[in-house]
Amino acid sequence: MNADVPVDAAVSRIAAAIGEPARTRMLYCLLDGRARTSTELAIIGEVTPPTASTHLNRLKADGLVTAHVQGRHRYYTLESAHVARALEALSVIAGRPAREFQPSTPTRYRLARSCYDHLAGRIGVAVFERMRANGWLRGIAADAANSYDLTHDGSSAIAAMRIDLEQARGQRRRFAYGCLDWSERRFHLAGALGAALFKSFLQCRWLERDLDSRALVVSAAGRRELRSRFNVEC
Repeated sequence: MNADVPVDAAVSRIAAAIGEPARTRMLYCLLDGRARTSTELAIIGEVTPPTASTHLNRLKADGLVTAHVQGRHRYYTLESAHVARALEALSVIAGRPAREFQPSTPTRYRLARSCYDHLAGRIGVAVFERMRANGWLRGIAADAANSYDLTHDGSSAIAAMRIDLEQARGQRRRFAYGCLDWSERRFHLAGALGAALFKSFLQCRWLERDLDSRALVVSAAGRRELRSRFNVEC
């Protein structure tokens, strides 16, 4: 919120942004924490794609959503937990629950698959979220590109898995960042650290490659170790 704008005027503008029906539908669709394209949000908002883009630009300008560019696609999420809490509070007043996201991706791809050289799917997302929840990763404040570094605890935990962090840091690529997962619409871990973790999971045979696809099979040892080390259930 701009400090030069009176609070009442700023609140009124944000309320107006939320209050337009199409924008309201878009915002509540994003309340589950998953990202969506403008095309998907146009369908949710029951408007044309050009109109959806106009609405999303308004929501972005008012600090309600943020855009993530990945390849040829632009995905939108809520700007922050503050926005989510405000929408939840409005839901309580309205007495209406938010609709849940229903992915259409085949189950074997949703559970675990390769994304270039790192782990994607439900397990990849869960591992990344658990690493952040455990305090193993810290966001790089000066970097607006969703980048991370390991904390002291994170470095110890990763080193305990016999992963060569010095080698990972020496690569000419970003060390760690969130890659938007196309089936879960949350972020999984990419970069040199994500690749090192994925390579380790394969070498330890926690994961096994499918013969004819990017899908991955979780072994019995993998289920045990992912539960023990990351508190991730497969």
